[in-house]
Amino acid sequence: MNEDIKFILDSTEEDMKAALTHLEKQLLNIRAGKASPAMLSSIMVEYYGSITPLNQVANVNTPDARTISIQPFEKALIPEIEKSIQNANLGFNPMNNGESVIINVPPLTEERRLTLAKQARAEGEEAKIGIRNDRKSAMNEVKKLEVSEDLTNNAEIDIQALTDRYIKKVDEMITVKEKEIMTV
Repeated sequence: MNEDIKFILDSTEEDMKAALTHLEKQLLNIRAGKASPAMLSSIMVEYYGSITPLNQVANVNTPDARTISIQPFEKALIPEIEKSIQNANLGFNPMNNGESVIINVPPLTEERRLTLAKQARAEGEEAKIGIRNDRKSAMNEVKKLEVSEDLTNNAEIDIQALTDRYIKKVDEMITVKEKEIMTV
């Protein structure tokens, strides 16, 4: 196989893996009924004038399936953490007891579960679009190469096989997430 084609295939696979990694991160933000520290992974807190991820200014854990406990390293951060959680618009109502911030995660309604499943499918579609764009770029790069028609055709077949494999992985991830969301 031509070195240029191998390079194109390798870089395309890297791009497709990046799309899957991004999808995993997006799916972590979609809650599935029980409390998880990952639900707050997108929260940023102002800490001495700089915007800092919540997990770098506090311990975030789940004492039970319906509660998230946030223990800040400095008590003065409690109001700032509460404000950041409310501004993130995640549907949580933080409370503090003077020592830590506590979030009671309400059980999901059937309607909310369907909305979250739809959101997961939309994230999956975004990942598929990214993978298809990677395929298109790779196909265009292969066509620009000055190689035989057989090599070009084989490379296109390999790129399509790679695309199919990653699209299937996206479908599997979405199926698992939907099942997780819809389980009461």
